[in-house]
Amino acid sequence: MSDTAPTPVADERIKAEPLMSRLMKRPELGAIAGVILVTIFFLFTASSAMFTLSGIINFMEPAAQLGILAVGAALLMIGGEFDLSIGSMVAFSGMVFGVMIVNFGLPLELAIPLAFVAACGAGAVNGTIVLRSGLPSFIVTLAFLFILRGLSLVGLKFFTGGSTQLRGITDAVEGNWLLTIFSGDAFTGLFAWLAEKGWVETFRNGTPKVEGIPIEILWFIAVALLATFVLLKTPFGNWIFAAGGDKNAAMNSGVPVTRVKITLFMITACCATLVAIITVLNLGTTDAQRGDLKEFEAIIAAVIGGCLLTGGYGSAIGAFFGAIIFGMVTIGLTYTNIDGDWFKVFLGAMLLIAVLFNNAIRKRVTGER
Repeated sequence: MSDTAPTPVADERIKAEPLMSRLMKRPELGAIAGVILVTIFFLFTASSAMFTLSGIINFMEPAAQLGILAVGAALLMIGGEFDLSIGSMVAFSGMVFGVMIVNFGLPLELAIPLAFVAACGAGAVNGTIVLRSGLPSFIVTLAFLFILRGLSLVGLKFFTGGSTQLRGITDAVEGNWLLTIFSGDAFTGLFAWLAEKGWVETFRNGTPKVEGIPIEILWFIAVALLATFVLLKTPFGNWIFAAGGDKNAAMNSGVPVTRVKITLFMITACCATLVAIITVLNLGTTDAQRGDLKEFEAIIAAVIGGCLLTGGYGSAIGAFFGAIIFGMVTIGLTYTNIDGDWFKVFLGAMLLIAVLFNNAIRKRVTGER
């Protein structure tokens, strides 16, 4: 018998995975690459003003509003469902919010939570119909796209005497402390101080060209970070991935799939309501056409961000970068000599590229041929 100890064999199950392989499996990889490519494109084609502080704020504002919607859409897509009514929900929630302020005279302290309650109710109805009827969420929420848009039109005409716009909101909420949380710019004092020091661009009279960070950008960052934390660090996040990946297996494992999906529909509606409140308070009006087509842009941003159309895979951070791509292209074209109508070509091309890329990643992750 030999006294030589056998040579240990490395266990394949604990073999270190190469860094590149780990990166390739990240759902947000495509969106981050897209941001880099779009940035390089505009560095060569746009005027230098696009990448000044004021230029960055210009494209981050629309990106932030779309991004809040895209994060909600991403969570729902990871859970295996769609919501095509999210754009109409912006108009509907804005109508509810505006009417409570102007027509009913409610303070923001009541109007804001009641608007979210109405959104949760609509989202719960959406989700319940989808799950109880067995109909595809695509069909149910497409119907609600028209229902909510129609209710916004009819409701505003009823409360305004025939107009599809409601005004007077700015006067009704003047001086309320919640305005600083849902509208305007943050850190204005800091930017004024930076202007005095000459560290930011100023006008000839010494006032800064950027007075502060628009509040929707801070909300955008906060929503994306919160959604990422929920997805990656909480049991509910695990349930979302499980419900979207394999509904039957998730139910057999004790995941409350129905409750999870209805909650996701409610969260998506709340994201739309947050955008509605921000825009209503910033503009001082609510409009029945607000949010038009945003449902498609939000879903496309989520797909660019790595969400699979089949569910069970995706990232809130990916949707974050997907929305930034939208903002950069939408506003960036105005800094170039390129016709703005090319944006729609870009929209279709980015969707196709993202779907092909995500499909290739899915096959790599699952080992499909």
